[in-house]
Parts: sequence; C-alpha cells; structure tokens
Amino acid sequence: MANEYATILLNITHQKQKFSCGVELLDNYLHYQAGQDVKRKLTAVFVLPGEEQTIKGYYTLSNDALPRTAIPENVLKKLPPAYSNLPVTLLGRLAVDKSCRGQRFGELLLIDALKRSYDTAISGVGSMAVVVDPIDESARNFYLKYGFIDLPGSGRMFIAMGTVAQLFYRG
Repeated sequence: MANEYATILLNITHQKQKFSCGVELLDNYLHYQAGQDVKRKLTAVFVLPGEEQTIKGYYTLSNDALPRTAIPENVLKKLPPAYSNLPVTLLGRLAVDKSCRGQRFGELLLIDALKRSYDTAISGVGSMAVVVDPIDESARNFYLKYGFIDLPGSGRMFIAMGTVAQLFYRG
C-alpha cells in the first residue's frame, strides 16, 4: 500500500483542474502553468495525491540566488566572502485544496519541501537556505511559525539549511 502522505512529482494523470485552494493565483498556476514549467525544467512540482488522481495540495521548488546584501548579518558572517550571490532553494508556491483544510496538509507539505530541499543541498546541488515569497500576511504568519525569518526590504523570508538540518537531524 502506498503512503497516503507521500508527495510525488506532478504528472499528466493528475486532475489539476479539480484543485481549488481559493487563491486564484495559486489555482491558475496549477491549472494552466505548472505542466509547462515542469516541461521546461523551470521548477519541480510536487503533489500530495488524493483519490482518483485528485490533488490534496502542492508545492514547487526551484533554484534561486540571493545577493549578499539581502542576507542578515548574523547569517552572512558565517559565509565565505567570495560569493556575491548565494545559492538558495525557492519554495515558490504551496497550496492545499479547500476540501482538505484543517487536516494540517500545509504543514505536511512544508516539512516535505524542507526535507527534500535539505537532502538535495547535501547530496546534489548546493543551497544555503530555503526562500519563500509569502502571498499574504496569513502565509507570512504560517512561515514564521516554522522558523522562517524576514529578509529586510524584500517581502521575502528564508530559513537557513543549518536550521532545517536541526529540524530533522537532532542528536
């Protein structure tokens, strides 16, 4: 039996048009753009599948970079000065279908995205943090609960990979 809480890559069998989180921007992205972005290798879209190939929730991951000037000083002092832009993983979108609200799937998707980002950073493609662009104040508060901090003046937030490592590998 497959794990009902495991995310998988978006594919053509998923019923994208049935997904509705109530935020038009996030719904339209999945309905009309996600498949093209995956084909063009611009992002990876991970879905939490439901029955009959419906989608309970999804998130996207891609590579990004932050200029040194965007990084808080307490983090920057731990990084080598040779990098003018620092590699990060962009958690570009995260959404849960309205039918799944209150079941903590947003938290599940975030944890999955952070774990996947960390594992990739240590085994494949370097990344010093995960960055998000919260769509509204509610999203910002969600990320704050999980240790993300504001990147001053940008509207963006991030969590360092060292912090992510502590979430999964305490010991």
